[in-house]
Amino acid sequence: MGRDVPAMVFSRDDRRRYREKVRRCLDVFAQMLRESRFEFDRPRAGLEIELNLVDERGEPTMKNAEVLAAIAQPDWGTELGQFNVEINVSPEALSGDGVARLEKVVRDRLNHAEERARTVGGHLMMVGILPTLRESDMHEGTLSANPRYRLLNEQIFAARGEDLHLLIEGEEVLDAYADSITPEAACTSLQLHLQISPQAFAANWNAAQAVAGPQVAVAANSPFLFGRRLWQETRIPLFEQATDTRPVELKTQGVRPRVWFGERWITSVFDLFEENARYFPALLPLCDDADPREELSRGVTPQLGELTLHNGTVYRWNRPVYAVVGNVPHLRVENRVLPAGPTVADIAANAAFYYGLMGVLPYTERPVWTRMSFAAAADNLHAAARHGLDARLYWPGLGEVAAAELVLRRLLPLAHEGLDRWEVEPAVRDRLLGIIERRCVTGRTGAHWQAEAVEAYGGADRHEALRRMTLSYVEHMHTNEPVHTWPSP
Repeated sequence: MGRDVPAMVFSRDDRRRYREKVRRCLDVFAQMLRESRFEFDRPRAGLEIELNLVDERGEPTMKNAEVLAAIAQPDWGTELGQFNVEINVSPEALSGDGVARLEKVVRDRLNHAEERARTVGGHLMMVGILPTLRESDMHEGTLSANPRYRLLNEQIFAARGEDLHLLIEGEEVLDAYADSITPEAACTSLQLHLQISPQAFAANWNAAQAVAGPQVAVAANSPFLFGRRLWQETRIPLFEQATDTRPVELKTQGVRPRVWFGERWITSVFDLFEENARYFPALLPLCDDADPREELSRGVTPQLGELTLHNGTVYRWNRPVYAVVGNVPHLRVENRVLPAGPTVADIAANAAFYYGLMGVLPYTERPVWTRMSFAAAADNLHAAARHGLDARLYWPGLGEVAAAELVLRRLLPLAHEGLDRWEVEPAVRDRLLGIIERRCVTGRTGAHWQAEAVEAYGGADRHEALRRMTLSYVEHMHTNEPVHTWPSP
């Protein structure tokens, strides 16, 4: 969940002081990495899920304030659009039935939230992009009331100096302009957190980057945007474009985008925070009164507020997270490549696949990132987003191979081994990885089912087909049967 900020106007002096404070935080962070004891016992996994709100007809409903008031639970919060909400699920240990407990917690909370949402005319939908969104829904008036979002909108457009241009060429073509960052709200994701030690961070981040493409291929769930059928995981290019602060001229000069895969393998978590400070100007230059050097010298763990706020406005697909709980710091890799949904069972399977791979790949004698280029990993992500399980991805020792074959032949056995290393119960491991296997064998992801359903509903009215598909999707979502088992309409 993003940090709340007040509504305000920034001066040139604000930006200068903020830059200096970020640099001071970086120096203190470097000292902490050398000297401090970060919390780490066993790997802990947590997640965030962004959801959409629809009405009885499957159309978007701008009611997140009413829905959150009805839910009245602290782990629920706003997201960018009034048709979005988010749940934050506390970390669980991976061992034993930890992943199954995580799944049960999510199901119980979503069921409760759905019951409460119905009392104010809303329904929850877990999907990468809400299929019934129209371009007319994308304007500043549909931003959530939180001042953070209005301020981000103002700062991004101040940096751009012109409207956003959305151009996505897939099965069909979207070519549109937007005068707010509301299209970003169309991107609803599953964010997986893995808490790890500073010493292991670089290896874990590199491994997460290497598997981003296969993750997206096997979990694609965003084929439609504004009535067009585009990529299998359209959320990837949409998010990259909807938060872009660069006009065309800066893109041509090679200025880095704020939604960023990165450009190199790293050797320390410090590399990522330092790159953020070096490459990206502040969007929200808010300084607090704390002096991180003084805090550290008297035994108080600094929050590094300016550094973490700046980090939250650089949207890496695998983001480093620094946090302090009970005066003890910890580090997490926040994996952001996956769409939400289709069901809690599918989410749990996607999580098990990722955490299983992260149990092995960072610790192999010849790590995968030493045997493939960083550019190949980036290319894999976009190929997977465009083509899903039909994508051809590069992997060391196999060359270019179909995504489904890569997962079945190479990655599922590694995920199986990784979950064993985390001491996950065999029954939990086999059930969840079995879902991934069946998706690959059947070729049926959420994106595949959505496209098939819209084609079946057919007719000249695409929006009506999308609306009927959405209602069917929500009905199947509540069964918690994995998407590869969903019947065709």
